[in-house]
Formats: sequence, structure tokens, C-alpha cells
Amino acid sequence: MNIWVAVGLSIAVGFAVSYLSGFGLIPFLHKLKFGQTILDIGPSWHKKKQGTPTMGGFLFILGFAASLTVVLVTDKIMGGCLLVKGREMQSDVILTKIFSGIIFAAANSFIGFIDDYIKVVKKRNLGLTELQKTVMQLAVAVAYLFTLAKFAGVDFMWIPYIGIYKNTFLFWFIGIIAIYCTVNAANFTDGVDGLCSSVTSVICVFFAITAALRQLTGLSIVCCALLGALIGFFVWNRNPARVMMGDVGSLFLGGMVASFAFTLDMPWIIVLIAVVYVMEFGSDLLQIAYVKTHNGKRLFKMAPIHHHYELCGWSEKKICTVFSLIGTVGGLAALALVWFGRDM
Repeated sequence: MNIWVAVGLSIAVGFAVSYLSGFGLIPFLHKLKFGQTILDIGPSWHKKKQGTPTMGGFLFILGFAASLTVVLVTDKIMGGCLLVKGREMQSDVILTKIFSGIIFAAANSFIGFIDDYIKVVKKRNLGLTELQKTVMQLAVAVAYLFTLAKFAGVDFMWIPYIGIYKNTFLFWFIGIIAIYCTVNAANFTDGVDGLCSSVTSVICVFFAITAALRQLTGLSIVCCALLGALIGFFVWNRNPARVMMGDVGSLFLGGMVASFAFTLDMPWIIVLIAVVYVMEFGSDLLQIAYVKTHNGKRLFKMAPIHHHYELCGWSEKKICTVFSLIGTVGGLAALALVWFGRDM
């Protein structure tokens, strides 16, 4: 199949399935009373969102799965091999990278589902404890990295201007930190209508282009499938949101973004392409550290940082727009670094 046809098909199917599924899933979530619980620690005006259906992440997960299935089946019927086309690399290595990443994201989504289920069905507002969630996430991260090392032979990183840098200890050390922070940063970003879905759409665009530059056609298709699904979900999630993605969705997105970086052998690129994730997670850490070291005084009006700008008077639509533009700048910086620092 022609690559441009595959890209268009993946985006179109992802969008259509994600968007159209909303007509059935959202009323179903309403019927089950799977409504969002708004905590008192957030901005007071968020209380009006109380009861908005959550677990909407199933919309884009379904759209993503359907898109990838349609494209791969169509490609197979036409005698193509899109996932392994492009870079000179063993096909089993490419397939291991891509599908282990998807399974990794799905495992994180399951953790998010448990958390959402406890909050909504068991009526425990905080869901899983921090310890429970951390242990489960780290276990999944270790399993994913082990799969890459054992079955794909990946225990190295590609660094611009340097090339392949092999250091097993650094691979595991940076890997666990990068994965844990990325997955939770996506969760932190999901605090304003449409923010996580719009920002992650931008991330998908730049990962798709970066994968193309690195001649990993299969990864570009996977990124486009998720992009289309997120755009379809955004229609329902934009302000005023008719559905929230919940942890089942945000942890899935964090897992996918982390897997994109590791499929490229570039975990460091998350800092640039997912710069908004870094802002959100970093602002929360800075707030905690500042409060503890300055007698309770705050660095930001509220953290994560999107709440700070809300309290400064920014509308949720403005936050989504500005943060997406910041993500675009970060993505362009990543592309420049990959392009000019590429193997000669």
C-alpha cells in the first residue's frame, strides 16, 4: 500500500470510529452513572463538571485499534508490509518494538481502568493509593524494557551527532525514569477540557514525522492511527467537555508516547516533543519542593501549571491553544536536532 494512502486511511478510520463511538458510549456511561468526581483541591469552577462521564478514553483506544487493524489488513490483502518497510532492520525487531509498545500502553490503561473503577463504582475519590499505582506502573515498565532488551536486542540509545551509544545501566536507569514520568505526566496534563487530547495530537504528529526521518514507516502509521483517534475524541472532549478520558485514557496515552520514543531508540526526545508533559509534571514537582522549603509558600498559584494559568484568568480553550503551540515549538526543535544530528 502506498504510504500516503496508509497515512490518510489510518487517520480517517481512527477519527471515524472514535467520533462515532461517542454516540453510543457516552449515553451508556451516563446510564451507568460513571461520572467524573471533582475534588475540592481543584479550581472551584470545575465543580460544574461534576458528573460528566469519565472513562471516555475507550473512545480513542477503540478508534486506534480499529484504525491499525483496517490499515494492516488492507495492506496485507494488497501484499504489502508497511510495518517493516523502510529502515534496514530485522522485521522481527521492528514488530517487537511496535507491538510490545502497544501492549505496554494497554497495560498502563488497565491500571488506569482499575483506578477509575475504584473512584466511580467503589466511590473512593482517590482511587488506587500512590504506592499501589507506582508499584504496578514500575512492574509494567520493567516488563516492557525487559522485552525490548531480550527480544529486540535494545539496550542502547541513539544520540544526535554521536550515533548509537550502548550502556546497559544507563538504558535501564533512564528508561524507568522516562517511562514513569511520561505516563504520569500525561495523567497530570488531563486537567482541562481538551488539553491532553490536543497536546498529545501534536505529539503524535511530530513522532510520525520523526519516525519517517528515521525510516521507520511502521511507527509513523501507528502514530497516525492514534492521531486520528484523538481528533475524533477531541470533538467530544473539547470545552465544554461531554466526556472525560479518565485514567484509562491518560495512562494509555502516556504509555504510547513513551513507547514511541523507545521504538525510535531515543528516550531523550520526550523532553522536546512532549515538552508540555514535562512542564506539567515538572511544575508539580517544583510546587511540592518550593512549599516544603519556603514555609508553605507557593511558587505557582496552583499546580500542575495549567491550573496556575486558569487562576490567572486564562480560559480552558486558550490554555489548550497556547500549550499546543508550545508543543509545536518543542516538536520542531526535536525534528531539527534529529535531522542535523543524523547519521551521515
